[in-house]
Amino acid sequence: MRAALRALLTLWLLVAGAALAWAETIVFTDVNVVPMDRERVIPRTTVIVTDGKIASIGIMAKLPAGTPVVDGKGAWLVPGLADMHNHVTSRDDLALLLANGVTTMLNMGESTNAFAGRTRIAVNRGEVPGPQIFTALAVDGNPQYGHLVIDTPADARAIVGIARANGYSFIKVYTNLSADAFAALADEAKAQDIGVAGHNVAAVGLAKQIAAGQAMVAHVEEFFSGFFPEPPADDQQALPADARIADAIALVKTHGTFVTSDLFTYRAIAAQFGKPEVVKSYLAAPEARYLSPGDRIDWARSSYQKRAVDLSRRVAFEARFVKAMADADVPLITGGDAPTIPGLVPGFALHGEIDAMLSAGLTPWQALSAATRYPGEFIAKTVPGAAKFGVIAPGYRADLLLVADNPLKRPATLRTPLGVMANGRWYDAAALKAMLDEVAAKRVVP
Repeated sequence: MRAALRALLTLWLLVAGAALAWAETIVFTDVNVVPMDRERVIPRTTVIVTDGKIASIGIMAKLPAGTPVVDGKGAWLVPGLADMHNHVTSRDDLALLLANGVTTMLNMGESTNAFAGRTRIAVNRGEVPGPQIFTALAVDGNPQYGHLVIDTPADARAIVGIARANGYSFIKVYTNLSADAFAALADEAKAQDIGVAGHNVAAVGLAKQIAAGQAMVAHVEEFFSGFFPEPPADDQQALPADARIADAIALVKTHGTFVTSDLFTYRAIAAQFGKPEVVKSYLAAPEARYLSPGDRIDWARSSYQKRAVDLSRRVAFEARFVKAMADADVPLITGGDAPTIPGLVPGFALHGEIDAMLSAGLTPWQALSAATRYPGEFIAKTVPGAAKFGVIAPGYRADLLLVADNPLKRPATLRTPLGVMANGRWYDAAALKAMLDEVAAKRVVP
């Protein structure tokens, strides 16, 4: 026991000493920059970071002696990744995200008060390692799914002010809200500059929700229940005609709506319906060693494995749908439901989503845009005063990922970062490994 405690202390000191150290100016030399402002590479250049923001690209200014320098040795520098739909609520899971190159996250509901307040503030100030945190307060019309219940328009207006006072950037709407409550919430959210995101509200429908100002659809599959025609009673998984995809694309493009691509999440759910052995395989996967004991228990008890549903046709349709949206320049953003869905481990799940997008036919540029520049545009549009991120350009938040290969040609390189900079703080490969080792040691299964 003492040996284990000493090992944990050593790991913590390594991370605290190497990763939390913060300098006013850090210089990256000899890096190939993938700025993500457009599909291009700036070869073998210098990037200067000052006070947590990118100061310049391609300019080697005269710097004070002792300025920290990261020699890229010809490696590739890209914007940090964004996970725009998770349910992370612990510092250990924040470490998993950071170690996987995730430098921005959006918690989409049921975070603890301590996480939404104290932890979010500490991380965003740079006092605790982790990605920049945004949070959404989930509301529904009844307690069916365990969310905060909003029964009347007066409740809806009141909750917007409460969310704002507690640092939430978004209201997440859920299935069972009444039409009156949604209308009041959308109106009040617009008045108070809080974004509306989330599911299809059955009493309203996505077309009306988007027209009322909902800025983001939280799952691609919400279009099945909220936009496409209802399937026949004798085949609840029947697909809409592919021609209807164009109608959905026209809707979101008209309003500039962002859509969360969750192909990996939906595939993981589809694979485990009625199949306990699949959940067991998820729990035996190498990345499952990073799961908290509580999440392991929740995965093992998941209701998906207890009821048989064949979603294979919908999985294939979603791939075509997401590809068509990407080709039409719909602003897709990456996200999942980690760690609440069996098979999705924080950080690792985001790479699973990028892989799923690529297998659906998206180009590396399209997939990487969904993980970097489009999330930055989404936050810029919906969160007044938020620091710019998602592109490597002067004035943007210094969230950076150093990788060995060109991710526009070999996206798999994103899985093994040589280092991560989050809000101006540099974590080299050793510090990232220490984070992972520490989480695994604390969550070891007896």
